[in-house]
Amino acid sequence: MRSSTILFLSITVASMFFSCSERTAEMDSDSTVLSLQKKNDRTSLASIETNSWMSGLQDNISIAKISIPGTHDSGAMREIPSNSGTAKTQNLTIDQQLNAGVRFLDIRCRHIDNSFAIHHGAIYQNLNFDDVLNACYAFLESHPTETIIMSVKEEYNASNTSRSFEKTFDTYVQKNPSKWDLGNNIPKLGDIRGKIRLLRRFPAEASKGINATGWADNTTFEINNTPGTSVKVQDYYKVTNNDEKWTKISTLFNEAKNDTSGKLFINFTSGYKPLIFGIPSIPGVSDNINPKVNTFFQNNTKGSYGMMPIDFITAELSTLIIKTNYN
Repeated sequence: MRSSTILFLSITVASMFFSCSERTAEMDSDSTVLSLQKKNDRTSLASIETNSWMSGLQDNISIAKISIPGTHDSGAMREIPSNSGTAKTQNLTIDQQLNAGVRFLDIRCRHIDNSFAIHHGAIYQNLNFDDVLNACYAFLESHPTETIIMSVKEEYNASNTSRSFEKTFDTYVQKNPSKWDLGNNIPKLGDIRGKIRLLRRFPAEASKGINATGWADNTTFEINNTPGTSVKVQDYYKVTNNDEKWTKISTLFNEAKNDTSGKLFINFTSGYKPLIFGIPSIPGVSDNINPKVNTFFQNNTKGSYGMMPIDFITAELSTLIIKTNYN
């Protein structure tokens, strides 16, 4: 790499600290049909499509007992220079992710001009929060049996703002309040079908969504901000050893499967490998970890494994995760 390029990258990504996972080929948004057997109270359908897979789950199931495919830095499809491996985390648009079965979105918003622009660190993703929400609203309108768990976090530096991040967030909700559920508990699926349930990673004056503030850095940790609502997170994102990262992922998979407390598990399969000058390599982790995740769900076909924010998710991997809810 030329020295000028290295210098540019080191400056551009110096402020980026994030979690990431697998580079894959582009995919279309056509939903995959799953052949599912009726089992206990988990499905009433003989077959189901990935764009409406939650329709086969009973209303009284807690979201903590569902294996939920997700994406990390869901709106990050752009990096500078292109193909540098420093900021891009997804090949699929938000709409394509939802049709592929993704139900957990990790949305990173830069607060600028009293509005939200989607960023990954310093890199603007040519996408705004309205674009994300319009895709979600359209999807939920045509698939009312589904829900979206949306993590919202402030990203990069605020610029030219006259109000708090929370107040700007409120203006977005007020445009379409019927599509939001801002409860602070771990809900049952039937209570949030057709809605976005907020998982809040920004400070707020009022109770608003599942309170996930106090997010620890580069580790596995538990959040207990609200009585009766416990969230356990694995977000080891600065990965120097992929085997160590995989151990942390698989350990939380097994804990989630065996949990009887109603705890909500969020297991980031993503991470980056620091290179020269600290420049992050997302494929340095994803190319190793995603095949392991794929193999895990080929061999572990039944159980509740929590929410999984994944980089470069594919419909095939999403389908394997969804099937654990029905086998």
